[in-house]
Amino acid sequence: MARLNVTPTRMELSRLKDRLTVSVRGHKLLKDKQDELVRQFIALVHENRRLRALVEDALAQIAQESILAGSAHSQEEISNAFLYRQSPWTVEIAEKNLMGFSVPSMTSVKSDAVEREGLWAPSPPLSQAALRMQVLVPKLLELAQVEKTCMLLSQEIEKVRRRVNALEYMTIPQLKETIRYIKMKLEDTEREGIIRMIKGKSYSQ
Repeated sequence: MARLNVTPTRMELSRLKDRLTVSVRGHKLLKDKQDELVRQFIALVHENRRLRALVEDALAQIAQESILAGSAHSQEEISNAFLYRQSPWTVEIAEKNLMGFSVPSMTSVKSDAVEREGLWAPSPPLSQAALRMQVLVPKLLELAQVEKTCMLLSQEIEKVRRRVNALEYMTIPQLKETIRYIKMKLEDTEREGIIRMIKGKSYSQ
């Protein structure tokens, strides 16, 4: 491991020791953060799979009921039934702090359902499909939030991992090697000083 290019002095040795202490402490904190981020990421991946399966099952049922309704209604009537059954939704998007970085926090609020006007009534399959779609909207929003959080978490984990690796495989080994080098140089200088002192005494005698 290549050492740092520094002057081998006691002051530099003290400075590097302090820096090594901070680096080791920082490495532990970052490693703990990385482990916790990974734990939360795995939990969110499981939640994402659960939500996605729920949403896909609901969409499959909606599609099946819409196909059944196709024999009794035109495409325009089917589209209108979905539009008329939907309640106005207000989506509030904010941010929350997750271990030092921001992730989206989305909440939805809906008003009362819009009453459908017209002389015809949709068939039971179409009415059920439209109602199911209305109920599904919050789950779609929740799925979008979880998927976005998973993406941001994976990016943060990669960022922290790079910092952990830089400390573990570069900064800390370089500091240790440089400290070892300075200690060796200082010991050599001290020995040379003792030898010169002994020689000076022998010459004076």
